[in-house]
Amino acid sequence: MPLVARYDIDAAKKSWSRESLVGRESTMWRYRELMPLFDGEQPVSLGEGWTPMLHAERLGRELGLPHLYVKDESPNPTNSFKARGLSAAVTRAAHLGATVLSIPTAGNAGNAMSAYAAKAGLTAKVFMPRDVKKPFIRECELYGADVTLVDGLITDAGKMAAELNARHGWYDVSTLKEPYRIEGKKTMGYEIAEQMQWTLPDWIIYPTGGGTGMVGMWKAFDEMSALGWIDPKKRPHMVTVQAANCAPIVRAFDEGTEKARPWEGATTIADGLRVPRAIGDFLVLRAVRESGGAAVAVNDADMVPGMKDLGRFEGISAAPEGGAALHALRVLQQQGRITAKDRVVVFNTGGALKYLDVLEPGLKSGPTQAARRPGL
Repeated sequence: MPLVARYDIDAAKKSWSRESLVGRESTMWRYRELMPLFDGEQPVSLGEGWTPMLHAERLGRELGLPHLYVKDESPNPTNSFKARGLSAAVTRAAHLGATVLSIPTAGNAGNAMSAYAAKAGLTAKVFMPRDVKKPFIRECELYGADVTLVDGLITDAGKMAAELNARHGWYDVSTLKEPYRIEGKKTMGYEIAEQMQWTLPDWIIYPTGGGTGMVGMWKAFDEMSALGWIDPKKRPHMVTVQAANCAPIVRAFDEGTEKARPWEGATTIADGLRVPRAIGDFLVLRAVRESGGAAVAVNDADMVPGMKDLGRFEGISAAPEGGAALHALRVLQQQGRITAKDRVVVFNTGGALKYLDVLEPGLKSGPTQAARRPGL
């Protein structure tokens, strides 16, 4: 069962206001009152968060969506949104006295954990599938991490990491095995609200692997509603986006189940989406259903045009995950669910530089499927 951090919201409501954010540091720690940090403690930070909310005017004109925005996570340290969760997790681990941190990863999370462990002076143990792209391996090594390559998928890396954690007493920072990565990811929700003047968009389209980003943002909206910072009745429709050949959450949404069956034979060019079973699947599904959202599975070859469109129209360096999110937007437009009046935020969760090989010609497009709410 995933662990989740809780705060004294009533006390925060009395002493913490939206107006107090004016002039604060431009990092995710501007929201420290509801972050895993006690008085007198300092975060392990590399300047993560407060990423651009870009009004995608040219792309919006192309799509007929004048209110299209891209939340671009690529400027984060280590080039992805994973910096947020790992900054929070490593911060708490360091203050708890941990000395060796362990993580199974498909790539970017390992890079982020390695960097923040280095910043904190802690030892990083990283477990990756053997077939991950070399830039992910080399970047972990750059930060001094001990990298172990594992035959199989991230789930197999997780099994090996768990065995060694139990044997050696290492601190496990894998997805939802500790409560603090969600706390870093939830700041994306706070930033969306603040950057959009405290009125949330109609739709948030988010590529989903392990799911902590989706879970974290939904938690942030709960907290901001309780604080009185946003209208609790005006939540976004949350869209989870997965790869067509690794879409356990989309399948579960379509089947109406509360949990997702593991996906067999998972393959995709989007390393962050190659998660055959997410521990927090039921939390992701709950957020999508409670929001009246959608679940979309995107073929690999359809991710690449999305990457290129974000680049050529808006100058955004987008990973395949960002390309998948943009293609999911097109699918929902074709279904008539997203229209010109809607304010839409598409997430680009990382940069393109570690994925330049996928831009080589040769991929053939296949069908993209979207799971709909019953009755749609």
